[in-house]
Amino acid sequence: MPLTNNVIIKLNEITTMVEDKTKLTESDIDEIKSLFQNLVENNERYDIDEIEFWFENEGSWTSRESRIRIVNLSSYVQDKYQQTAHLRIISDDDCGCGN
Repeated sequence: MPLTNNVIIKLNEITTMVEDKTKLTESDIDEIKSLFQNLVENNERYDIDEIEFWFENEGSWTSRESRIRIVNLSSYVQDKYQQTAHLRIISDDDCGCGN
């Protein structure tokens, strides 16, 4: 699945936002998680391999460790969202138990 324009825009935002591409700070990590969270909440889907390929070919990400960390974050956020999206909370009023 090719990356959508919205996903590519977010990847470019990550590239612009991260000053030291050889080592991600905790602030960088939090912001990257937030960007991916925003994507999945807006029903954008992405292929993890395509994201890895994009960062490898972008040019300014020379540190493999940083690229892999971002790919892992993207995978984590997408998997976490998919797991929680299937859960539903039933209120006490909707139990159908007559109470």
